[in-house]
Amino acid sequence: MGFEELLEQVGGFGPFQLRNLALLALPRVLLPLHFLLPIFLSAVPAHRCALPGAPANFSQDTWLEAHLPREPDGTLSSCLRFAHPEALPNTTLWGEGQTPEEPEGKPSTVPCSQGWEYDHTEFSSTIATEWDLVCEQKGLNRATSTFFFAGVLVGAVAFGYLSDRFGRRRLLLVAYVSALVLGLASAASVSYVMFAITRTLTGSALAGFTIIVMPLELEWLDVEHRTVAGVLSSTFWSGGVMLLALVGYLIRDWRWLLLAVTLPCAPGILSLWWVPESARWLLTQGHVEEAHKYLLRCARLNGRPVGEDSLSREALNKVAAGERVVQRPSYLDLFRTPRLRHISLYCMVVWFGVNFSYYGLSLDVSELGMNVYQTQLLFGAVELPSKLLVYLSVRHFGRRLTQAGTLLGTTLALGIGLLVSSERKSWSTALAVMGKGFSEAAFTTAYLFTSELYPTVLRQTGLGLTSLVGRLGGSLAPLAALLDGVWLSLPKLAYGGIAFLAACTALLLPETRQAQLPETIQDVERKRCVHRTMCTCEHMHVDVGAQIPDTLGFKERHLHMCTWCMYVCVHRLSVSGYMTTWSM
Repeated sequence: MGFEELLEQVGGFGPFQLRNLALLALPRVLLPLHFLLPIFLSAVPAHRCALPGAPANFSQDTWLEAHLPREPDGTLSSCLRFAHPEALPNTTLWGEGQTPEEPEGKPSTVPCSQGWEYDHTEFSSTIATEWDLVCEQKGLNRATSTFFFAGVLVGAVAFGYLSDRFGRRRLLLVAYVSALVLGLASAASVSYVMFAITRTLTGSALAGFTIIVMPLELEWLDVEHRTVAGVLSSTFWSGGVMLLALVGYLIRDWRWLLLAVTLPCAPGILSLWWVPESARWLLTQGHVEEAHKYLLRCARLNGRPVGEDSLSREALNKVAAGERVVQRPSYLDLFRTPRLRHISLYCMVVWFGVNFSYYGLSLDVSELGMNVYQTQLLFGAVELPSKLLVYLSVRHFGRRLTQAGTLLGTTLALGIGLLVSSERKSWSTALAVMGKGFSEAAFTTAYLFTSELYPTVLRQTGLGLTSLVGRLGGSLAPLAALLDGVWLSLPKLAYGGIAFLAACTALLLPETRQAQLPETIQDVERKRCVHRTMCTCEHMHVDVGAQIPDTLGFKERHLHMCTWCMYVCVHRLSVSGYMTTWSM
């Protein structure tokens, strides 16, 4: 008996699983609130050099004209001022013998030595206005996002390894507590250095949510409901994206905004009292008693009567004996065997492309003809139909084609956007929204797909590795935006090119549609035949697609040789239907 058979007895989808999805919804809402927070936290309002007060006989516009040079587009400079105030016609600053037609020469300019004045119409305070992270220091403003995602990168490795060793639930508590404490410390930062350090550590803590939540949900679900549950739970991320627009609109000060998105971790800590540990993981670690307790709770909530024999400790010991981990999981295990090595390398490329393109599009909300709040709300709203696209696509076309197709859609949206004139704001906005929708669909598929590719004993470790590489892409995305200083279209070209490479790589991964979750490394390497089949005799060898008449009329277990992968597999009989199906 395998875990899938145990799960069918206690209920693979019911009130127990729905409650689990609801309890784990909070981390999914909190993630976009933090991950996309730089849109508001690091926003740079209109600014100019701080100037001495204008005399009573000067208008504000005239005073600015005298002190600030103009950019090539005609706007007043944000980063430079004249070394000496310029004389203007019809003013006392206009020197003798000078005329507008006969200037003495190009006036010299200097950086803003006395700081900047900011337009507080849209934001009362951001980290850019707090520490003057503009002009020559604008790179430090962008770097805060890079530091944050670098922390997520490191945290993904740590939480992936530790949750495979010590359990999903225990490490989720660590993530909650760490995110709460470090988030409060970030809001109380008194310097840029302190803020950068605490935000980096906050990213490491939040990485636990990205690594633990999805597997903890999937490992309690049967094959038939993994897709719908995965897509349903990912809608909470989209809800968080739209919620961020509302919170950002209501709270314009960066410290209070950071506090508002951090405090919900407190009720999240309390909710862990009702979150179950993964019974799959418990059995692979030999914790039979604890697994038995959770399986009984699952059966009770799902209204499934469970016999003493089917869920006895002896039966669980047999399952645990077949799935127990002999060695502690290691990242090296992801590369020791050929099939896992290929999966790991391909997933790393896919995750880098997904994160790089998603955050490149998400964090660049300028030049779309709308204010930042409208853009953020629209970007969040477009993610909801993208979930429906993923749900329909993975069911009909499979995970692999969906992953490649959504990444290709992102590439096309970015590529066509490069050909559209910047003056056509409506077209640019429509293409940016389409690209955001496709990139979100690619992100949703990546979590579902990767969780199904790795075996239970290495699932968290595998997700930790791929998330590490993905967060590397996320950390580089804000820095890639600085390439517009070289060529205005270069950032979008980089986002689209990497997405296209990831789309091609996704086609090299194996399909997992309608396949049971692999439990051990051997399951992956042997390409275990994991589909339900009909078989009338344990000695019969059946070709792929063969139709077998049901001569027994009752359920029974058989050993059977799959003529495709040539490994002996265990199949569960069904008294309905005849078609034999297989999965590589």
